[in-house]
Amino acid sequence: MGEIKVSPDYNWFRGSVPLKKIIVDDDDSKIWSLYDAGPRSIRCPLIFLPPVSGTADVFFRQILALTGWGYRVIALQYPVYWDHLEFCDGFRKLLDHLQLDKVHLFGASLGGFLAQKFAEYTHKSPRVHSLILCNSFSDTSIFNQTWTANSFWLMPAFMLKKIVLGNFSSGPVDPMMADAIDFMVDRLESLGQSELASRLTLNCQNSYVEPHKIRDIPVTIMDIHLLQFHGTKYAAIDPSMVSAEELEVQKGSLGISQEEQ
Repeated sequence: MGEIKVSPDYNWFRGSVPLKKIIVDDDDSKIWSLYDAGPRSIRCPLIFLPPVSGTADVFFRQILALTGWGYRVIALQYPVYWDHLEFCDGFRKLLDHLQLDKVHLFGASLGGFLAQKFAEYTHKSPRVHSLILCNSFSDTSIFNQTWTANSFWLMPAFMLKKIVLGNFSSGPVDPMMADAIDFMVDRLESLGQSELASRLTLNCQNSYVEPHKIRDIPVTIMDIHLLQFHGTKYAAIDPSMVSAEELEVQKGSLGISQEEQ
């Protein structure tokens, strides 16, 4: 892998926004790491939950943009939890510690699933005002690995990282996307064996979201699913809004033939 290109914005972010470490469980080894930026007067902030490979700082661009518009944003990196109930209980304690009664949750991949599970967990005494889900899921069975979920803790770190890296795009991508992938790989390398093993366990442990328990919560779903259809007759976007360079990347990565266009 080539040299990681570090954005000047990222360097500024790391130097300007302090990383807080908070313990809310009886187990002192369970440490929540978070960036809390924006007006502290806001009592219903937006909280970002990362994917398996992510750390709290993967949302630095969103934090910089949103705080510039006056939002309070909190980006989290969760401790080692081995089941969804344990995570939800720890997250509830964290919100209590931060004196936040209700929050908006943005979750990417695993983070989106955990956000839904927390909304489900607190449905009798709601703590989630809205959900934003990016490339997420509501049932872990889609990964077809529920039978291996209880064995991740035995695997060495290099094997766990290989599993996660297998989900990263390997085809041609534009330079900005390539830099983003390199950045996420770098963040993945910073995670220890127990962190990765616990996240993969949460990602694959047999569980699903009970829809009737979150049906009253506003939900926005974000996905890049439609990108694969750009440049074809099935595209859901005005062709004039897609650059020629992007179309070439899509053709190369998907092997689109002239007949399909």
